[in-house]
This record gives sequence, structure tokens and C-alpha cells, in this order.
Amino acid sequence: MARCRRAHSLYGRTAVVTGAARGVGNALAWELARRGAHLALLDHDGDALRRVASSLPTEVHWWSVDVTQDGAMARVAEAVRERLGEASVVVANAGIAEGGPFAESDPMTWRRVIEVNLIGSAITARSFLPDLLSTRGYFLQVASLASIGAAPLMSSYCASKAGVESFTQSLRAELAAQHVRVGIAYLNWTETDMVRDADQYSVLRELRAHMPPPARKVYRPEWVADRLATAVERRSTAVYAPAWLRTVQVVRAALPIVVTHFSRRELPRLAARTSFEATGLLGAGGRADADAALRRADAEDSPQ
Repeated sequence: MARCRRAHSLYGRTAVVTGAARGVGNALAWELARRGAHLALLDHDGDALRRVASSLPTEVHWWSVDVTQDGAMARVAEAVRERLGEASVVVANAGIAEGGPFAESDPMTWRRVIEVNLIGSAITARSFLPDLLSTRGYFLQVASLASIGAAPLMSSYCASKAGVESFTQSLRAELAAQHVRVGIAYLNWTETDMVRDADQYSVLRELRAHMPPPARKVYRPEWVADRLATAVERRSTAVYAPAWLRTVQVVRAALPIVVTHFSRRELPRLAARTSFEATGLLGAGGRADADAALRRADAEDSPQ
């Protein structure tokens, strides 16, 4: 086993994964561990994260932290450095989503999606950038097909993922001369709590069903994680899971026209059959984030 692990370039290196308690983050933690990396796992759901960490076959430490909090993330980065050494791989995977009409969305929920997906990714990069500069490391931003083409009823998620794409491209150019590689992962539908929860809402389920067959397929997190880990080993500029998503880049300028034409025809038809409603934060990760926000609010309101 040791000889097999040493064949991987990740053997003995410190890798940080945010949003590691479930879904793609959980699967990626397993895949990086299999390839011999030492892991620092971050998530706001400490109970779920503890269970993940205890089952991994590598040296692993975990921190329950809100990726949108600059001070807390800086302290975690220092703790990772003390326990595992300087990080040479950082994967900004933490993300949440909501669905429903923008006009009826809760302003705080809409804002929270932007904060976690975009601001949280930037804070993750800033917190670990000293390590990456020292190790000439690799930063991987997990994005989405939504970074390339926006969909109706998912305005906060699409806006945040378009934002992280631009952030990643800017950061890549900024750090190129300092030998830090920056990559972005474009993912399609993946079998996570978030997607399963979205399918409970008939409008979101119908919208996915009307996508072209390749685009509506749902992929297993383990399959996605294998491709992300390979991208980490190769320090790839971009990884597409599935690979056909790369072709969407060629036609992305036409996507807003196509999506608008489709929505003009299909949304009224769907509205006649079922009501559109705000979903709130989707999936177990979203609910854990909402619960953590309530706990923070209670703590702030409590007398000192």
C-alpha cells in the first residue's frame, strides 16, 4: 500500500478541502486520502465532518468553520500549518444553493448563497495563499455548468458560480509569475443532497428534464472526485466533469439566447401546472448552514 501511494505525486502533501462533510467534498477527501495526501477538512457541519475524518485512511485533521468569516479562516489556516505543515493543495469546494423566482426569494437567503459560494471561496484563497506561495502550490476552485450558462430560477447560484469563474481567472493571471497554479472545475449535475433536494420541487425537476440528454444526467460524486483528484495531481488549469462540458465553452456566447427562448416558452407552461415557490437553502448542507446561522445569531443576541 505504501509503495502504491508513493506513486502518486500527492503522497505526504497537505491538502485542504472545504465543504468536506458530504457530497463532492466528502468523495474528494476519500480520493485524496487514497492517493496519500494528508488532509485538512473544513465545513460548518462539525458532527458530519467528524464522522468523515474518523473514517479516512490517512493523517487528517478537521475544523468546523464558516468559510465566510475572515478571522476564523485565518485562525484555521494557522492551525493547519501547525499540525500538518504548509498546504500545497487547496480545494475551494464549499457551496450552497437555493431555487425559485428571484422576486419571491428571501433577501438574506439569496445573499447567503453569494457569500458562501463566492466570498467564501475568496476568503479560502486569501487564508491559505501564504502557504501556496511558499510551496508553489495549487488552488482548485469548484465551479459549475452554471458558470458558463445561467438558468432561470437559480439566480443566486448562477451569479455566484459565474463570479467564482471570473475570480479564478483573475487569480490565475495574478499568481502565474509566482509559480502558483490555479485551476477551475466545471461540474454538471452530481448526486448530492443539494440535487436530490432540488428534484423534490416539480418546477426544478421539470427544468432539468427538459435539458438535452447529456446535460440532464446525474453523476456519482466518486466519479467526479476521481477526476478532480487527477486534476490536482496534474495541476490542471481546468477540469470538466463530464469531459463534454468543454464543448459548451465554444458556444457559451449563444447560451443566453437559447435559455431565454426556452424559458419564454416553457416557464408559462410550467406555471399553469404548478406553483413556483422559493425553496430556501437546498440539501443537508444548506440546512446545516441555516442552523449554524441561527446559532451565530443566538450567540450574538445573548448577553455577555
